[in-house]
Amino acid sequence: MARITLDHLAHAYRPDPHTADDYALKEINHVWSQGGAYALLGPSGCGKTTLLNIISGLVRPTRGRVLFDDLDVTDLATEARNIAQVFQFPVVYDTMSVRENLAFPLKNRHVPRDRTAQRVEEIARLLDLTRVLDRKASNLTADMKQKISLGRGLVRPDVAAILFDEPLTVIDPHLKWQLRSTLKEIHRALDITMIYVTHDQTEALTFADKVVVMHDGAVVQTGTPDELFERPAHTFVGHFIGSPGMNILPCRVEGATAFIGDQTVALQRTYRPPYGERMELGIRPEFVRLQPRGTGLPVRIRRIDDIGRARIARVEMSGRALAASVPDGISFDGDEAALALDPRQIHIYANGHLVSGESIDGGRA
Repeated sequence: MARITLDHLAHAYRPDPHTADDYALKEINHVWSQGGAYALLGPSGCGKTTLLNIISGLVRPTRGRVLFDDLDVTDLATEARNIAQVFQFPVVYDTMSVRENLAFPLKNRHVPRDRTAQRVEEIARLLDLTRVLDRKASNLTADMKQKISLGRGLVRPDVAAILFDEPLTVIDPHLKWQLRSTLKEIHRALDITMIYVTHDQTEALTFADKVVVMHDGAVVQTGTPDELFERPAHTFVGHFIGSPGMNILPCRVEGATAFIGDQTVALQRTYRPPYGERMELGIRPEFVRLQPRGTGLPVRIRRIDDIGRARIARVEMSGRALAASVPDGISFDGDEAALALDPRQIHIYANGHLVSGESIDGGRA
């Protein structure tokens, strides 16, 4: 088990990189605490698998170091790093039984037979594989094979970390929640550092204690699920986290007032431009309430979607599209309505980054 430190880490696939655009992975300084459950979250091509492969030793970084505790492992081969990796597609030996598959990593390290058997039984119980331990892996479903693959990663009690690269892609949707819950239970039981790569926000937010959000090769925010939802540090995080994502509206800001087209929005903080070329107001649909016309900012309703747990209105304000929540028991005649924005939940961004204005009484917010 280890603390993993990324020290001024960056990587380019092209030779002799000069500018930031030449790097597939922009400079990262980060510490993964021992025993933590982390997720690397972002869309395809954002650099998360590259980062995972650097940690595992499959890729050597162009710049910077990887440290396990205080040991520099940047130039060590994968097998010398004492990590386990679980891939997107199951890695199992079909001709072996489930028991033999789980025991294989321990057998290769000459772990005594009685200790191997005990550990295999323990992991099989955690993954609900006990009833199939003596069946050939070739006769099992894809999700059962992925459980075996997970078990092979978990069976070694001495690993520094376990790295998961999109491990639930081949799993049936109705089983994904169960396996995520199982991984959480295993993490609590074994106290092993786990790093989980995914493009699925639900997987990341339900598995990890802390989520690292990546965009265009850079880490744009690291935080708990609540922090990412309540205070996105970047407009990408606001848009990517949540369903639907945060409303991001181009605006002009003067003091404690934002101007969206010909509409004005009162702010709870004071801003003193210039901050950047692009100013935007961000607010989540949960904190935007659709109301009868004449009771707030005028909008035109485009449609109202019933998503089961709530109704979401798609509206247009000053030529800008946004989403708003629809209170229970309210209906509208025609397409004209109004919006009420919760001022406590409004965020201001400059060139994509959250701006900390000054509270009305002069303190920093």
